[in-house]
Amino acid sequence: PFFVVIAMIAAIAIGSLSSWVVLRAGAYSKLLPLTTGDFVTEVEEIRYDQIPMLDSDSAARLGSRKLGELADMVSQFEILPNYTQINYKGRPVRVTSLAYGDLIKWFTNRSNGLPAYIVIDMVTQEAEVVRLDEGMKYTTAEHFSRNLYRHLRFHYPTYIFDKPAFEIDEDGNPYWVCPRIRKTIGLFGGTDINGAVLVNAVTGEHQYYDAKDVPDWVDHVYTADLIVQQYDYHGTYIHGFINSLFGQRDVTVTTEGYNYIAIGDDVYMYTGVTSVVSDESNIGFILSNQRTKETRFYLVAGAKEYSAMDSAQGQVQQMKYTATFPLLLNISDQPTYFMALKDAAELVKMYAMVNVSQYQIVATGGSVAECESNYRQMLARYNLIDPADTEPSASDQGEVTGVIADLRSAVMDGNTWYYLQLSDGTVYYTISAAEAPEAVILNVGDTVTVKYAEGEGSILQAYSVAKAVPAA
Repeated sequence: PFFVVIAMIAAIAIGSLSSWVVLRAGAYSKLLPLTTGDFVTEVEEIRYDQIPMLDSDSAARLGSRKLGELADMVSQFEILPNYTQINYKGRPVRVTSLAYGDLIKWFTNRSNGLPAYIVIDMVTQEAEVVRLDEGMKYTTAEHFSRNLYRHLRFHYPTYIFDKPAFEIDEDGNPYWVCPRIRKTIGLFGGTDINGAVLVNAVTGEHQYYDAKDVPDWVDHVYTADLIVQQYDYHGTYIHGFINSLFGQRDVTVTTEGYNYIAIGDDVYMYTGVTSVVSDESNIGFILSNQRTKETRFYLVAGAKEYSAMDSAQGQVQQMKYTATFPLLLNISDQPTYFMALKDAAELVKMYAMVNVSQYQIVATGGSVAECESNYRQMLARYNLIDPADTEPSASDQGEVTGVIADLRSAVMDGNTWYYLQLSDGTVYYTISAAEAPEAVILNVGDTVTVKYAEGEGSILQAYSVAKAVPAA
């Protein structure tokens, strides 16, 4: 026993020494495969139906409210607080599983399993409880052999797992994505993901995939916290351990906070990059694919996210709204922070766009379309874009011709806004007199052609309103 203890102590000492960042700084700096990209050419403008408009807190409130409407579930089940943002059928959504209300309710319901999961549409802000034909019996809320962690330990006793993520495939089948951790530097250092086990939440069937073979519908293999940690290693030790303490040439770190955005069929994690010296500006940002860990660095100097949030809140300070952590979007080839503005009840009331390079350029609106229209006009006013680019692309526009059935006006922020409804429609189109002076002389019964921004809701932003020319 003495020699066994000595051998264990020696192994721990050698393993720790071989993983020590002081000696292996170069290896730590190479954990994240990082390439440099061009923002304008690589980050495309996305459609309105792909912009997530809710943060995690707002999504959780919507989910809880939806469950409270279901009398047969609310007394027996609660919602797991960890929502996963995924790209489901081309839409950004957050999903999570139900959980048993308490141990007694687990005893009375365990034979049928958890009957549903929650889907929150990040664009339309609609919550849906998806009922299952057969309940989920393998979750983190289960006990004994059906508990997910114990289920994994029985079948993969030598694996070390990161925190599982709840996802659904394109057919709506619930799964747990369980990333497998490996140490790549010495015995204890360089945490990375080697692959993932997919566990069917209903049947408990499981299969391990190497990281490169994970199915395309899976969105979360590499966690955001791991990517942030690996970039911080890269930015801190890029020129060695000594440089990270003295001189600090080219030393960078990620900013506080991150967010997600759907691009193509994948979910990307976004966070800013700033110098290690405390200041209020970013030197760029990274986008990292959470399925493949492919990470691109974009050199875009500008304001930090929290500075942009303060700037947006200052624009509507009389309403005391709070801004959500922003996303980075490409609007007319301008890096732009996009965020929702919430009231004291955590309900989204407005949206804001802030230019990254010149964060005094702030635009707000009651809808995303209105916000973008105002933002494009401000960019044109500052000579950052051509005035002809103040309207969105044709793919985001609609055009309709009809007879005005209802016409209303309202003064907001010193501008007169006109709301008109056509006789064969159910929505109102809104435009300001400053943008379309001809709106002042319109009357009910006039035939007009309206160009507007495609979107959801009963009020859509119009870009032009003109009287239709009668046929000869």
